[in-house]
Amino acid sequence: MSGDNISAMLERIEQDNVRFLRLQFTDLLGMPKNVSIPAKQVGKALTDGIGFDGSSIEGFVRIEESDMVLKPDISTYSLLPWRPREKSVARFICDVCKPDGTPFEGDPRYVLRRAMEDAAKDGYVFNTGPELEFFLFKMLDGRPTTQFQDAGGYFDLAPTDLAEDLRREIILALTEMGFEIEASHHEVAESQHEIDFKYSDALHTSDNVITFKFAVKTMALMRGLHASFMAKPIYGICGSGMHVNCSLAKDGKNAFFDPDAPRQLSETCMHFIGGLLSHAEAVTRVANPTVNSYKRLVPGYEAPCYISWSASNRSALVRVPAPRGNSTRVEFRSPDPTCNPYLAFTAMLAAGMEGVRQEIEPPNDAQKNIYHMTAAERGHTGIATLPGDLAEAHRALLADDLICNALGPHVVEALTNVANAEWDAYRTAVHPWELDRYLATY
Repeated sequence: MSGDNISAMLERIEQDNVRFLRLQFTDLLGMPKNVSIPAKQVGKALTDGIGFDGSSIEGFVRIEESDMVLKPDISTYSLLPWRPREKSVARFICDVCKPDGTPFEGDPRYVLRRAMEDAAKDGYVFNTGPELEFFLFKMLDGRPTTQFQDAGGYFDLAPTDLAEDLRREIILALTEMGFEIEASHHEVAESQHEIDFKYSDALHTSDNVITFKFAVKTMALMRGLHASFMAKPIYGICGSGMHVNCSLAKDGKNAFFDPDAPRQLSETCMHFIGGLLSHAEAVTRVANPTVNSYKRLVPGYEAPCYISWSASNRSALVRVPAPRGNSTRVEFRSPDPTCNPYLAFTAMLAAGMEGVRQEIEPPNDAQKNIYHMTAAERGHTGIATLPGDLAEAHRALLADDLICNALGPHVVEALTNVANAEWDAYRTAVHPWELDRYLATY
């Protein structure tokens, strides 16, 4: 970082009357972490970085390798709009480095940057536009509940949608932080909402996903509500997804658009779809990282569970929305908002780029509603099923050399430890369903 850039940044921080800065980074599970420093320490942070104990962070390092350094990315500087302006608080998103200044291979941000640099060797920029859904629940005695905050439905307005004011406040805050918000609305389920922001390169978008979830949770809590990005918090209704619209750009143009091709989809686009479908089972492990994620990926609730693609069919895993030209994109519909976006986008990009490089042709597109097809019909058309639980998905990841190599051995080992611990805890617990089912009978 040049001295001029540091001087300009320090001057801006002084003009903004910033008293504290949060040096933000993300752990393996996609949880935002931060080290807070007073404004007087910013110069040191921008030149040398700020040290912290990496052994305390999920998926980072063992205690004997604990020294880590946070290096701020000055392009991510932003004031936190919900904090008082007379004593402002700002944040930087940071890269995690080793003491010698080299990137830490377990930093999710570095993992994605490495994948994007690989795609750039062929001239491609990977753009993503995620659509995050979330629930707003009531709090009771300071703890979250699953009590609905409103009784609205798809696209409802006040007075049915009582969260209209909160969504507006969130949008205004995010806009101040540099987001370009495209739309917001009430979702299908009661108390379920969606706010969409403009696509960008995958690294920038991943930063925005982490910021988005943090801002929504913070501002909901300020109104006495709990914002949950859990994939399936309530049985019997739709869960929350994070559909990811994605495309490749080359020489400033959308590489997925070809006006003369069938459906105006280029060979690059079709091969990218082919790669996504070929590695869908392994990608699922990072796109759907919790035990609960797989309660959403079941038929009947608008979430995909079959490995297929379509130009319009919303029951398919990969859908190609109608817009063409610069808006040509594919929508990967399985991810949910509990995922670490850096890792999920890394896996998606690695899968798609192999499709482009190996010219993998996708199967025929699904014309029928796949939810209404029998198992025999799906078998006849070659439509496979996504993993049904976390353990199955993790086995698929370990069997997929391409996705494992894209994530790197450090991340794969850490994901294995997390999956084993979570699955064992879930598998051995006695759940209320079991008591309701068996206690009185046996």
